[in-house]
Amino acid sequence: MSMLRWFLVAVCVSAAVGLSPARGDVRLPRVLGDGMVLQQQTDVAVWGWADPQERVTVRGSWKDAEVSTTADGAGQWRVTCRTPVAGGPYTLTVRGDNEITLSDVLIGEVWICSGQSNMEWPVRLAQDGEAEVAAANYPQIRLFDVEHTVAIRPESDCGGTWRVCGPQTVGGFSAVGYFFGRDLYEKLHVPIGLIGSNWGGTVAEAWTSAGTLRGLRDFDEALNVLARESQEPGYLNQYAQQKLAGWWQSLDGIDPGSAAGGWKSPELADADWPTMNLPSPWERQGLAGVDGVVWFRKEVELPAEWAGQSLNLELGPIDDFDTTWFNGVRVGGLMVTGSWNKPRHYTVPAELVRPGRNVVAVRVVDTGIDGGFSGRPEQLRIWPSGTDESQALSLASAWRYRVSLDSAKLPPWPQITGLHANYPTALYNGMISPLVPFALRGAIWYQGESNRPRAYQYRTLFPAMIGDWRQSWGRGDFPFYYVQIAPFAYQGDRGEAAELREAQMFTLATPNTGMVVTLDIGNPADIHPRNKQEVGRRLALWALARTYGRPVGEFSGPIYREMRVEGDSVRVLFDHTGGELTSQGRALTGFVIAGSDRRFVPAVARIDGETVVVQADAVSEPVAVRYAWGAADCASLFGQTGLPASSFRTDDWTRKLEAVGE
Repeated sequence: MSMLRWFLVAVCVSAAVGLSPARGDVRLPRVLGDGMVLQQQTDVAVWGWADPQERVTVRGSWKDAEVSTTADGAGQWRVTCRTPVAGGPYTLTVRGDNEITLSDVLIGEVWICSGQSNMEWPVRLAQDGEAEVAAANYPQIRLFDVEHTVAIRPESDCGGTWRVCGPQTVGGFSAVGYFFGRDLYEKLHVPIGLIGSNWGGTVAEAWTSAGTLRGLRDFDEALNVLARESQEPGYLNQYAQQKLAGWWQSLDGIDPGSAAGGWKSPELADADWPTMNLPSPWERQGLAGVDGVVWFRKEVELPAEWAGQSLNLELGPIDDFDTTWFNGVRVGGLMVTGSWNKPRHYTVPAELVRPGRNVVAVRVVDTGIDGGFSGRPEQLRIWPSGTDESQALSLASAWRYRVSLDSAKLPPWPQITGLHANYPTALYNGMISPLVPFALRGAIWYQGESNRPRAYQYRTLFPAMIGDWRQSWGRGDFPFYYVQIAPFAYQGDRGEAAELREAQMFTLATPNTGMVVTLDIGNPADIHPRNKQEVGRRLALWALARTYGRPVGEFSGPIYREMRVEGDSVRVLFDHTGGELTSQGRALTGFVIAGSDRRFVPAVARIDGETVVVQADAVSEPVAVRYAWGAADCASLFGQTGLPASSFRTDDWTRKLEAVGE
């Protein structure tokens, strides 16, 4: 059985055995547990499983009345209970043929904290993380972390446990989520329940249900495969293997290093190849900005007594994919999505091992950001199988390398590569569906980096995902506040990052949404900026102002509204200025201007009250202005309250028609 097939079976078995209830006793989903927070002053759902037709009664200690129902033919049941104003602790008792009493239940405000790595980023790794963890003594804040789960269909339960927020529990929880919840608690003085459902490196379509994705038509292939997998277990694995095999075959046909004989051959003369000290991402070793295929070769002198013995070959994690040869023969490779952080452990067959000179060749394929050998020096080594690791020879030293193929020339990556965290619907099924219909006030979201290459698609996908969640919960247009991606020097970016930020800005047209701008608190050299405190505070500003009606002043940075051409200048108008705009005492930067030739040149910009006037001597008849349109551009324009303006453009030109002047 292949590893992927085994994984699919394991997911199904865990859903059937570990997460869903046994028949007989009344059972509850994990999100209904001791120490939970229930949403105040609303009808909250209490649900679970029992024997078919079993009578189930539910009572919260905040009221005398009970509510009862009868489990249906599948053993499922659900009731609603009205909650009072914030308070507690209370108990919640569920009685069927058996009885369950949940203790230390608080009534307050409940928010879901979801997204990819910048939402998942834990408190202990945030700015001043150690001090923040030590000071996190907030027993009225409760944390529920949904365990990472992918699923081929919507699941009814998930892994996770409610925990009281404290130094022993907060360190691994979402930093953005915690700082958001802490700010709410300190302003509202009511219990706060935070449900963390996040997974680094994931795409929005993975968090969206099949029904909604069907309406977009962009993900039909993946959805069709899942539908068939439900009828023919194993089909997805078979389909994925065919797609991947075809991709690698296409790569072999265009990669110079993979030609007949090729760069894997131990006889290849490689003395003119440059060297690189490994392990280290190649961006730090002279290949900054390179994505695509790079070959590495290493001559290894082996003791004579090792000849004829099989060997353990360890290379550590390789970002993203590798194919590895020993003396010209393939001995391993990880060539599936999600392999970038997995250590490589391969076995070299005994018949390949010679005394003296041997050659290890590794073809690495990188699709973005860091590439190459990313582990620790002790993870690069080789030694005879069945012997003590102390005999291992280190391979952490200079390797010869050669760039073979730029990423722009790679074949299109197949949409279907197996069931993984980025498979459309996989995380909705495994990590959102099990939370429905737990009553909540709203959601906060920090994601978008992984959808950056498909920013135009995100314009419809992201609002659709928001609507999808709202439809799933059936609680109307609940608040959905999100974070615009921060500045980062994406390699090879041609405007995709700014287009993604633009797509997020356009999503403000979706009712009851709000966007936090981070152009001033990002780190162009780090996709995970550490100042999560300010991100959480800005999200809380939206919630306090829009959801709770608190007088916090301006809760958003300036958002582009319209432009007016005034002779050889352009006047730009904004919403959410909070009064006069400001550059906080520094020069305005990041503005470019273009005429009808669509050639942008750097512009001079000045603040005039609540507007910005933009001009360049080289453009006498301007038609378009852009601000902070570079992937790593940082803020220079702010509202009166110190919140930064979003990047924007006044045009809608497609990238292929543009040029950038000096």
